[in-house]
Amino acid sequence: MSTKLRIGIAGTGNIFRVAHAPVLAEHPEIEIVAACDVNEERLRAQGAQWGIPHLYTDYKEMLAEHPDLDFIDICTSNKYHSDIAVAALEAGIHVFCEKPDAISPEEASRMASAAEQSGKLLMTMRNNRFRPAIQFLKKYTAAGHAGDIYTGRCGWVRRRGIPGKGGWFTTKELSGGGPLIDLGVHFIDVAVWLMGNPRPVSVVGATYTKFAETSISDSAHSQFGEASADGTFNVEDLASGFIRFDNGATLHIEFSWASNVEEELNFVELRGTKAGFSFKGGETKLFTEIEGTLCDITPKLAKDHHGHAEHIKHFIACVQGRDKPILVPQDGVHMIQILSAIYESARTGAEVKL
Repeated sequence: MSTKLRIGIAGTGNIFRVAHAPVLAEHPEIEIVAACDVNEERLRAQGAQWGIPHLYTDYKEMLAEHPDLDFIDICTSNKYHSDIAVAALEAGIHVFCEKPDAISPEEASRMASAAEQSGKLLMTMRNNRFRPAIQFLKKYTAAGHAGDIYTGRCGWVRRRGIPGKGGWFTTKELSGGGPLIDLGVHFIDVAVWLMGNPRPVSVVGATYTKFAETSISDSAHSQFGEASADGTFNVEDLASGFIRFDNGATLHIEFSWASNVEEELNFVELRGTKAGFSFKGGETKLFTEIEGTLCDITPKLAKDHHGHAEHIKHFIACVQGRDKPILVPQDGVHMIQILSAIYESARTGAEVKL
């Protein structure tokens, strides 16, 4: 493989423009040779901005005309993640994909199988693993300082922050769901990773849609997606649930785009037999006892960031053989199984076994 990686982009919307393009364009080992998007106007604008020479409205045409791509970066709406990923993997091309992995467990499993059969890398965005606090907490828990982590909670709640209302975010066929699949991926993943990746065995969940008619926004995140005044809103705006794992551990979850809370907040709180800890609103605290005295500890950490750039650079290093993947496709299968089961539990009112 050449030192410079030739890559193609699938989807040139906001997440590509804000979180992917600046990193890829500045990376010394990357050459963006092609991009595709069904929105031709947006495609041409992004192609011009980032100097992408070959533009397509069909990803199949892009793959057919560029079989020598080293990897493809998928930034489309959720529905198309699996089809594009499988097509690229079967063509012998590595895949980096925006979260969520897919909109159903079957599609996530299909992606994982394609990666295994092709021998190519498949990695889905888990940017929060790369935040300084989470990296510290992973080292802390892996060293055994928290002891047995047996329960906790995580979430991301917004007061009014519905992304692209009326567009693909709020259209179940395209997104797979609301804040659970949009935001839940982020902090369920962090919590499970810090817990040591126990296998989920059952869930109970509930979903609500109470703010479909609101026109108020107080979150910068609501700017993602393209809003449509007369569009569809057939997903939840709040989801809550309870996950059991094969080692007996449990996790409470809550994710919302809109609810009457004081302010927007994302968090992970886990409790171990030696120590507990919280990552809340970017601030990290440890709760333990030292020499018979209860102690609250605030680590001095590097400035917080969202980790997108670090994860993309990690993937590039893995493709180049310098690093080993921080996550594997099966992590994505377990994630989508959890989310799908919560939606099923919300629909039926019963516990769902995994």
